[in-house]
Formats: sequence, structure tokens, C-alpha cells
Amino acid sequence: MRLGSLRNQLLRWLIVPLVIMVAINAVSLYRDALDAADVAYDRSLLASTRALAERVSIRDGHVVADVPYVALDSFETDTLGRIFYKVTGLRGETISGFDDLPPVPASVKRSEAYPALVRFYHAEYNGEPVRIAALLQPVYDDSMRGIALIQVGETLDARRGLSRKILISTLSRQAILILAVASLVWFAVKLVLRPLMQLKTVVEERSVHDLSEIDQALVHREVRPLVGAMNGTMARMQNLIASQRRFIADASHQLRTPLTVLKTQAELALRANDPDAMRAIVMSIAHTTDTTVHLANRLLTLARIEHGSEAAAMTPLSLTKLVRDVALELAVPAVQKRIDLALEAVGDVVVPGQPLMLHELVANLVDNAIRYTPAGGAVLLRVHADADGAVFEVRDSGPGIAPAEQDKVFTPFYRAGATMEANPSGTGLGLTIVRDIVAVHGATIALATGDDGAGLAVRVVFPAQA
Repeated sequence: MRLGSLRNQLLRWLIVPLVIMVAINAVSLYRDALDAADVAYDRSLLASTRALAERVSIRDGHVVADVPYVALDSFETDTLGRIFYKVTGLRGETISGFDDLPPVPASVKRSEAYPALVRFYHAEYNGEPVRIAALLQPVYDDSMRGIALIQVGETLDARRGLSRKILISTLSRQAILILAVASLVWFAVKLVLRPLMQLKTVVEERSVHDLSEIDQALVHREVRPLVGAMNGTMARMQNLIASQRRFIADASHQLRTPLTVLKTQAELALRANDPDAMRAIVMSIAHTTDTTVHLANRLLTLARIEHGSEAAAMTPLSLTKLVRDVALELAVPAVQKRIDLALEAVGDVVVPGQPLMLHELVANLVDNAIRYTPAGGAVLLRVHADADGAVFEVRDSGPGIAPAEQDKVFTPFYRAGATMEANPSGTGLGLTIVRDIVAVHGATIALATGDDGAGLAVRVVFPAQA
């Protein structure tokens, strides 16, 4: 999924929830304000009902209500709405007012907010919503006593007007609050992201050759791991570029000599008139070409291992079988030199590894042992497992390597003195390739003097598997 703007995402995640919470708060405040308005208007409506109840009395054995129009005008002035009333006698008869005023629903309970027998309810009268207060008023004289019902209803015009004012006022205040908070959030996000923009500028202004570390103090603590990872990547790139440059320099240096020799030999062949001399020169060219091809192959192998080690797929394979196959492949040169090539294997030793790389490792070590062992010598290959892991050993009866040079021979193109005497045409890359393959597989390699103080012993240990 493609990520968008960090600033926009921060603003959305901050402002959208804020708008939702403010909207919920606005609804809550609006409802509380409506409840407060109902309480205020109900109090006024109750006052009108009480004033009307005071005009209800018993006269000549009948309940009467003296309600002049002036009193109704006064009620409408107090409530700011149209007034409807009804006075019901002791036996449920209508004494005065609007006979079709909606009755009190049975489910409406007495209001606990006032010290009076009053109930408030909503109803519809003449197609308009009304709010009605129903008050039970005791009436009595010497001849009779009972409870009269006084109902006073008013239209909701005033209440609706007040509700609209409350709603508009609430929304206006909340809108101003949202705008103020959104502005502050936008400014804060811009201020907080400024170091990232400065980091972007620093990276853009860098030269393509500048792979130095970026100062982590330029950004916030939470972003420093990212900058640290970038610095680590640039350090690896720097090492890779340095390795490539070193490889190119070494390769060009090593290839220059055989190519120069080939050119000289070709020029000599062109000037030669004697067929025998020309044949000798051509044979020399063939030998030099073989040496150059061998060197180029070793260089390519070294480059492939150095730059392809991370993508190598590790699979379980039989180290015993691999060593046996390589020994059979190199049996011909061993037979030609009358070398006793032997294999000692204890069980089938399995290691995880990259088949081509491990084949190159075993082939290099066995080929070196055969190449530097004099005719009539012996080369012993051992494969076994111990407490340290899987072990592969190569022991030969050649000139060996002096202890002082055993660490140096892993350096590219370095050749020990004894090996140069035994094989002047070597490349000095075999053990370098072996070292890199060992590192890829997490193994270790060690050199030592062979049995009876003669020859060379190479020991490769692969880590033990769980």
C-alpha cells in the first residue's frame, strides 16, 4: 500500500476525531440546554396554571371558574405562546375552557420538581404540538369538597425559537473551537515535521559520492533509529564500493601482466621464421592463455561470492557425498602425479549450505593439496562430526606453509614462499575464495602443519545444528 503525506495523515487522525468528539459534545450540550429551557418554560406554565386554579371555586354547590379574557392575555404574555385551558369539575364535567383539550395520559407521572400535584406532557391540539400542565386543585366549602383538574397548554413556538437560538449558539461556538484547534494542530504538525524537511534538504544537497553518516541530532528521538539505519546502509554501501574498487584495481593489476606477456609472445610469433621456434612460442601462448583464463575464473568466482552471498539459498546437503564426488573429479591429476588420494568418512555428515559454493570450497582445497604435493606424495581427506559440528580436513605431504604466513595466505593475491617455488603460475586467490565461502556459511577454517611436521593440514568446521 502506498503511503500518502505524513502531515495529512497526522492532521486527519487529530482533527477528524476532534470533530467527532466536538459534535458529540455539541449534541450533549444542546440536549442539556433544551432540558434547561423546558424546566424554565414549565415553571412559567405552572405559574399560569396556579393563577388559573386560584380562580376556581364553589358557588351555590357548583364548581365555577372565573377566567376573564384579560387573564388569558396576561398568561399569553407570560408564556410567549398561544394558551389553551380547560377546567374539569369534581365529576369530570368541563367547567370552562376548551372541551377537546387532550386528556392526561395514564402513563404520565407526577412531577417531582415542584411541590404541587402537577403533571407535564406533550400532546397535539388542532394540528399543533403543545405542552400541557395538568394541576389537581382541591376545592371545598361548607357543603362539599373535592379535586378539580386545571389544564393549561401552550404552543411550542417560544420553545422552538429558544431551541434554535441555543443550537445556533452551540454550533457557532463549537465551529470556532474546531477552527482554532485545527489551526493550532496544523501549526504544531508543521513545526514538529520541520526537522524531517531539514533532513530531506540535507540528503538532497549531498554529493553522490558523499556516503558519510548523517547527524542523528538533526531529528527527533523517535526518528533517530531510521537515521541510524540509513547510516548503516550507507556504511555497507561504502564498504561495497570500496570492495569493488579494490577488486577492480587488483584484477586490472593481475591481468595486466599475463596480457602483456601474451602481446609480446604474439609479436614474437609474427616475427619468427623458424617453424620450431614458432611452435614453441604458440605453446607458450597457450600456457599463458590457460593461466590467464584460470586467473579470470578465480576473479569471477571471488566476485560472485562477495556480492552474491546474501542471496545464497541454504539447503541441507551431504558433505560426505560432496567430498567423495570432488575427489573422483580430481582423481586424474592425482593419478598422473602418483599421489595417494584417500578419503576417510565416518557416517553421512549433513550440513546446510549453498551447493555450488561448497563444491567450490572443497574443490579449491583438494586441488591445492594435489597441486602442491610432489609426485609420489599423499593427500588425505577426512569427513566426520564431533562436538563442535561437521568437520572437513585436508592433509597433504607438500611443502606446507610457514606458521608466520598462515594468516596472510587468505589475503587476495598473497602467495607463500614455499608455494611459489612449487607452482610459480598460481593466482593467490584459492584460499581467499575458501575464506569467503566459509564466512558465508558461518564456519571456521584453520591452517596447521601436517603430520610429523611436514605438509599442510586444513581444518574447516561447520557449526553444529540443533
